[in-house]
Amino acid sequence: MNFKLTEAQKSIKDTVRKFAETKIEPISFQLDEKSIFPEDIVKEMTQMSIMGLPYPAEYGGAGKDVLSYIIAVEELSRIDAGVGVILSAHVSLGSWPIMEFGTEEQKRKYLVPLASGKKIGAFGLTEANAGSDAGETETTAVLEGAHYILNGSKVFITNADYADTYVIFAVTTPGIGTKGISAFIVEKGWEGFTFGTHYNKMGIRSSATAELLFNNVKVPKENLLGKEGQGFKIAMKTLEGGRIGIASQALGIAQGAYEKALKYSKERIQFGKPISRQQDIAFKLAEMATKIRAARFMVYSAAQMKEEHESYGKESAMAKLYASDICLEVVNDAVQIFGGSGYIKGFPVERMYRDAKICTIYEGTNEIQKLVISNAIIGRPKKTPSTAPSKPESHKLASASITGNRKKIIIKEGSPEERVAAFLKYLESENIEVKTGFNEEVYGSIGEADRVCSIGRGLKSKDDLPIIVDLTKNIGAQLGCSRPVAEEKNWLPLDRFVGVSGRKFKGAFYLAIGISGQVQHLGGIKNAKIIAAINIDEKAPIFAQADYGIVGDLYEIVPILTKALKK
Repeated sequence: MNFKLTEAQKSIKDTVRKFAETKIEPISFQLDEKSIFPEDIVKEMTQMSIMGLPYPAEYGGAGKDVLSYIIAVEELSRIDAGVGVILSAHVSLGSWPIMEFGTEEQKRKYLVPLASGKKIGAFGLTEANAGSDAGETETTAVLEGAHYILNGSKVFITNADYADTYVIFAVTTPGIGTKGISAFIVEKGWEGFTFGTHYNKMGIRSSATAELLFNNVKVPKENLLGKEGQGFKIAMKTLEGGRIGIASQALGIAQGAYEKALKYSKERIQFGKPISRQQDIAFKLAEMATKIRAARFMVYSAAQMKEEHESYGKESAMAKLYASDICLEVVNDAVQIFGGSGYIKGFPVERMYRDAKICTIYEGTNEIQKLVISNAIIGRPKKTPSTAPSKPESHKLASASITGNRKKIIIKEGSPEERVAAFLKYLESENIEVKTGFNEEVYGSIGEADRVCSIGRGLKSKDDLPIIVDLTKNIGAQLGCSRPVAEEKNWLPLDRFVGVSGRKFKGAFYLAIGISGQVQHLGGIKNAKIIAAINIDEKAPIFAQADYGIVGDLYEIVPILTKALKK
């Protein structure tokens, strides 16, 4: 391999570097602080033909090689890793499977707008119960006539609701593990396809990450990618290339942190000389530069192997493993060189420190990379016949049972008054004595409460909060909410939100009002004795995690329920 870049590759490197420094760096703090997806930046990247660098011009791409694309990811990540992963997820995950496995019609319809940057791509494999073990996929696609009916959810999806085209993996033949998984091209805007709120991430905050929710989504038969049962193979081949992108992202973060630390060390004077002249700092810089150089050769080599259509699975895993590991080490050293300043928000190395960690996790954790590498070296172990019972085929929402076994009794028939009356009878059968539970103070401890009434994004205005407070008082409960209500809208104090990162409820009765039922919220209520829900959408995931539910507009149901309780 020639370790020198071609003139064309140098030009791309210089162009993207200048773009990142002049357009992204001035706003990188704001993007991170406010978790802003940089739509205008992505539009400029489209105008520069960055969004389709490795794809042929006939399919809307720039016609460049894989290494040129990898260099672009590196240079973007050197300034802002969130922007780097927007490009990586779009090119390596959302577009490549269509290029590699799509029919000519699929390429013309979907790849052309993706490679030209007119549309953004995303990739949906991970689920609540299917992370490293994709064989536990629970999302289903059932063929009915001319369509597959898609039900389920995907978590931690990069580009999330900013994407237009998604490669989604679902079970088409239950009970046979990975051989029963198929891949589909899914479009945003199809009925039943919705999104959860954005995750409040530690790092890469300029990228959008959220859940994808599928409720009886009709996917045309012609949108099957490859053949039925090839989904797992398509996913694994896609991730092989995606790992080079993440390795490049890690490389860019490390390079950026190193450059910041080097510059600072030359300017910071202690004991009468720049700290770069202190041997300990000088040696630290030497080790950082050496690690980055070694990582770059591994990343570029894997990219070149992919370009030349060689087998590169082991090498991409090695590049991802090593580059992400040394990225953590380099950024940690950079923060150390900055000292107290490196721990303060506004200094780029503080952000890079948070950005770095994700590179060891997504697109296959580093533990999985070691498994991939070791299998390539010593061979895969022989498979033993599975004794696990096959999973039943289901046309219902395939939602992970995060809250355990629930009754899932959903009341949707009759007038609002009749639905409320039926709901109260069910609660009485559970010995939930809501009729005598009036409580004036609703801001007590959620963790110690016996009952909690929580509000979500179904509430349209903070001015409408009193109707929820009134119901909460008459149920004899404490007031809770979903994360967006407290953290994004600031309608309630932060100690009110319930979820994995919020308060945990383990009392007798939990009522979720206008809450969709995302994974992070469900994790905070899984130990509740009884879970009930009120939601206008009968397909809302919360109903699959609840004992009882009323389908209806909260603005109609809540006052009727409150009035009934007062009687």
